Amino acid sequence: MSNQVKFLTKNFGQYDTSSIGSYMDIGGFEALRKAVTMDPEKICDMITEVKVRGRGGAEYPLGRKWSQARAVVGENKIVVCNADEGETTTFKDRELIQKDPFNLIEALIIAGYVCGATDGYIYMRAEYACLRPLLLNAIRQAKNYGFLGENILGKGFDFNLHLYSGGGAYVCGEGTALIRSIEGKAGRPRMKPPFIKVSGLFARPTCLNNVESLSIVPHLLVDKGRVYASCGSGESIGTKMISVAGNVNNPGVFEIPFGTTVREIIYNLAGGIQHDREIQLIQFGGASGKIADASILDTPYTYDDLRNAGVMVGSGGILVIDERTSVIDFLRMNQEFFSEESCGQCTPCREGNLHIKIILDKIASHTATQEDIRIMATIARVMSMSSLCGLGETAQNTLQSAMLTFPEVFEVGGTES
Repeated sequence: MSNQVKFLTKNFGQYDTSSIGSYMDIGGFEALRKAVTMDPEKICDMITEVKVRGRGGAEYPLGRKWSQARAVVGENKIVVCNADEGETTTFKDRELIQKDPFNLIEALIIAGYVCGATDGYIYMRAEYACLRPLLLNAIRQAKNYGFLGENILGKGFDFNLHLYSGGGAYVCGEGTALIRSIEGKAGRPRMKPPFIKVSGLFARPTCLNNVESLSIVPHLLVDKGRVYASCGSGESIGTKMISVAGNVNNPGVFEIPFGTTVREIIYNLAGGIQHDREIQLIQFGGASGKIADASILDTPYTYDDLRNAGVMVGSGGILVIDERTSVIDFLRMNQEFFSEESCGQCTPCREGNLHIKIILDKIASHTATQEDIRIMATIARVMSMSSLCGLGETAQNTLQSAMLTFPEVFEVGGTES
């Protein structure tokens, strides 16, 4: 377990998550007290200095996002926390909510201060309903202690926080679909522009962030020893929460310094492969993530190294599949998910997912032709270029990467090893 670090997770198990007093006893809300004495742009600069990228999958620099949100002209701005966490094999945000809820509340208040917002919204996936009482209690206590409401800490800063639960749709992890869901509309993406930062929730300027992205900020503000900046490798500074699942002995959530190798993650932290079987494939970043074979094991877990290896950090999920599952069967399972979760609004995604599912079934039954394979590759490419939202654009990442990594599987008349 030597590869684990405790920066975001340092509060885990250290306080009673139902008591704001217990949180304050370990230094809770000191980051907020410091933040409201600072120029908001200085906070953005601090985040930019350590190159924090969005942890939801898009990897957009957090300091830049907050600075841009602050620069938007408009009244009654909003910050939104995306706690939908709909990517399969991704459950690190759940850990942050469950084991450190007051830190998330503090982070949202700081985000509101920096962005000039008056309201914050937490959009939590329906399956996390068991965590609603925990967050509602944290919000209520924060308000009772004067950390929410009017004139927070006597600084003339007003901010209120609201909790919403989704309906269980994967597509609501996409920003515009999430916003429409909060508004009481069907959770379907909309065209951009206008961009969320200009016209988002209730047509008000909105800054949308992932749970992990937000959770970093309070820790950074009180990081006197620059622990975060001392971790990492190259352009990937700091630590990352990852979720490891699949055919491993010790699945779970781990906080690692960037630069830890994939082998160390799977064999040290996750305890290796069940019954010492061979790895068939590894998927990075959830259902919309790309896959690799065992040759990636010695690749450092950083943004640049993983991208150069043909995959990406994405949501932080790592799914390990052993030799018992064929590549095609895995792709069929993945495709079944997207065929079900597509909202059906745009033609490339609605029809593309359906037809790729049909062709994968033909490959599995050994009835596919070379023309089927060509058509499937074309549909995947068109989807990635012309779908309305990120679901359609990334739904075929797994298939496209599989065609590069396991070309023999897609040879008509060939067999899987």
